[in-house]
Amino acid sequence: MTQDAKAAAPPGWLEKISYGSGDFGFNLYWTTISAFLLIFYTDSFGLNAAAAGTMLLTTKLVDAFADPIMGAVADRTRTKWGRFRPWLLWAAVPLAASGVLTFTTPDLDSTAKLIYAYATFALMMVIYSVINIPYGALSGVLTSEPQARTQLNSFRFVGGFLGGTFVTYMTPKLVKALGGANEVLGWQLTMTIYGVIACVLFVTLFLTARERVEPVAEQKVSPWKDIGDLLQNRPWLIMFVLALVVMVTISTRMGASAYYIKYYVGRPDQTGLFLTVYGGALAAGSLITPLLTRFIDKRRLLIILMVLVGVLSSVFVFIPKDQIGLMYALQIAIGLCLGPKSPLTFSMYADCADYNEWKTGRRATAMTFAAATFSQKLGGALASFVIASVLASLGYVANQAQSGASQTGIVWLVSVVPGAMALLAAVIMCFYNLTDKRLADIQAALAERKAQT
Repeated sequence: MTQDAKAAAPPGWLEKISYGSGDFGFNLYWTTISAFLLIFYTDSFGLNAAAAGTMLLTTKLVDAFADPIMGAVADRTRTKWGRFRPWLLWAAVPLAASGVLTFTTPDLDSTAKLIYAYATFALMMVIYSVINIPYGALSGVLTSEPQARTQLNSFRFVGGFLGGTFVTYMTPKLVKALGGANEVLGWQLTMTIYGVIACVLFVTLFLTARERVEPVAEQKVSPWKDIGDLLQNRPWLIMFVLALVVMVTISTRMGASAYYIKYYVGRPDQTGLFLTVYGGALAAGSLITPLLTRFIDKRRLLIILMVLVGVLSSVFVFIPKDQIGLMYALQIAIGLCLGPKSPLTFSMYADCADYNEWKTGRRATAMTFAAATFSQKLGGALASFVIASVLASLGYVANQAQSGASQTGIVWLVSVVPGAMALLAAVIMCFYNLTDKRLADIQAALAERKAQT
């Protein structure tokens, strides 16, 4: 089999399932952070909202710079197992240990607690980058065929959304079951279980995945040159900004939802189910993505979906607090529209890596994905900071009935704010110019180069 034929060969079912399961493992951390970390810090750990929001923003900003560094390291890794697979093995246990430390509440004064929160969360997020960046880049080297990439990323985000659904449904139950009246212990034991599950999934993926796509030629290039190439890669620049805006959209809705159900609707018992049906809808939307891309260009599909998300999210502001059924219906509709976003964008990141190789003669797959992850983390950090700042400015007090202003702020955080960001994302996507036809021409040119070398 020629190198080109090998690269274009689609991954087998076991490989697709194990790759998707890997994102299940990552969402044991990512969804826990997005949905519960802020409320854990304010309602269990004991930080005030302003301090927690500033800590999350500062820590994620620092961590975000670790992503390009890890991308450069991963691109330059050389082992008999490939460039990216070994990191799944090397960093699995450290990630599990740091997750437990982050959700451990020490018996310290408020200042020392805040320092502990900074240190442990920063450690967890850096280790998360060490393993997650190579994992994301792996989808760009398992196959070079565009539709197979979309399918592979569809499996990834089905696994991811199922992991998110598992987390949103099980976390409140596990914390209560394992800790009883002691929430501090419940969080610690819950993260221990999540760490063990994630380790098993990462090792399984390491054993089953195969890296098929190789650069046209090996060249020793500075990581700064890789970053410079990306800054001249128009499709990637559009995706970078898009990822930032979309992550603000998703993280704002996700992070504010727990507050919305607990304090506005007044039904904290519904928090797990409310987030679970959303996760199920996300998974369903992700699952049908390969079918949608057979009929609609990826760029056009993303524009349509983000417009729908913007409109549906904004409608939330008009729902009375006693109309829970309507809330669930809209939540499901938003999830179905947002579900395809992730497999589409990550497939497009791989396409951007192809474009970069075609334009520069060099392939920097991990750097391409790392810089995109940088954008996503920055968006998540901004969302957490916005939520915490709004709550603090409107007089939020943990575990007490909220004022009218505080309730109004919470409603806007799950409706108008993410709705406006989703519409902005649709506008940004209009400037993306790497169409399916142009990508096919680029990949044909790359195949010809490889045949010549």
